[in-house]
Amino acid sequence: MSKLSAFLFLTLNGFYKGPEDDISWHSHGEEETRFSEEMLSRDNILVFGRKTYEMMADFWTTDMALEMSPIVAEGMNRAEKIVFSKQAIPDEIWENSRFITDDLIGSIRFLKQTEQKNMTILGSGNIVSQLASHNLIDEYQIIIDPVALGHGTPLFSGMQHALNLKIAATITFPDGTVLLTYQTQ
Repeated sequence: MSKLSAFLFLTLNGFYKGPEDDISWHSHGEEETRFSEEMLSRDNILVFGRKTYEMMADFWTTDMALEMSPIVAEGMNRAEKIVFSKQAIPDEIWENSRFITDDLIGSIRFLKQTEQKNMTILGSGNIVSQLASHNLIDEYQIIIDPVALGHGTPLFSGMQHALNLKIAATITFPDGTVLLTYQTQ
């Protein structure tokens, strides 16, 4: 059985994106880059919603990404990727990507039973919220940036019940970001 984790960046007041999908408030220092390198070395399947997938593909396939963070770029490009989208599959896709247009909840339940590798949702707050509502995420890795926004999209918007979690680990990075790892109970 595969484990499903979620990895997201949040503001102090719980937003995963600001107005107009802005994420420029997120800072990413050397230690966070090393953490990303370590996470990618685990060879998890990366799970995205379409918007996050397109944003990631637009960056990680560039020469600039390879120059800025070669190990992360290599890991992102090499990783197997699953994209959930209700739209048609684009003509050009990021290497090692497959699109699923079927029911998100049923597909994740099936993948958790059949995949040999663990899976990690990157960003994709809407997908995280939907899967959290069905108790399908086993672990949450949340980096909290030391910034608050007046407006934005809260991570667990639309949940119908409480999500009870237990803290599994914390890391404080020198730039002031904090990684909180929670597991479901």
